[in-house]
Amino acid sequence: MQKFGCNRGRLAALLALTLAVSACGFQLRGVGSLPFESLYVQDTGAPSIERELKRSLKSSGVRLESAPEQAQASLDLMSEHFEKKILSLSSAGKVKEYDVIYRVIFRMREAGSEVWESPQTVELHRDYTYSDTELLAKDYEEARLAVNMRTDAVREIMRRVGSMKRQNAAPQ
Repeated sequence: MQKFGCNRGRLAALLALTLAVSACGFQLRGVGSLPFESLYVQDTGAPSIERELKRSLKSSGVRLESAPEQAQASLDLMSEHFEKKILSLSSAGKVKEYDVIYRVIFRMREAGSEVWESPQTVELHRDYTYSDTELLAKDYEEARLAVNMRTDAVREIMRRVGSMKRQNAAPQ
């Protein structure tokens, strides 16, 4: 009988917590809706981010078109670049810390317009410690950083694309 009462208390606490969180307006962070229904993604220089960006666009309800004439807007992924810089050295002159930089340049164009908007740059920095004795682990860490940075860049591009379109759609 004691055990049943304990489970009832936990259930009541869980229910109270759920109600409190939902009452304050909490919701998980999402990408948000984009103000256009179709988009053409032109990949001229950023192949590794293209797949993830298209997946994110589809999950936001955007229809991806195979030709720019069929879409309400076009997105041109102009370039992407990974760079690694040394942040610090040990007293023996060995690398202790790196700064990894991921940069994506893109631009937008609305349907019917011949003029592209000015290019925008998404630049992300991550630093990590390095050790020659843990070479495989540090290579794996760098690869994971690259994947996470690409995911963060997709989120940032989605936010910017949505806000650019809303600004252009605003009455003047």
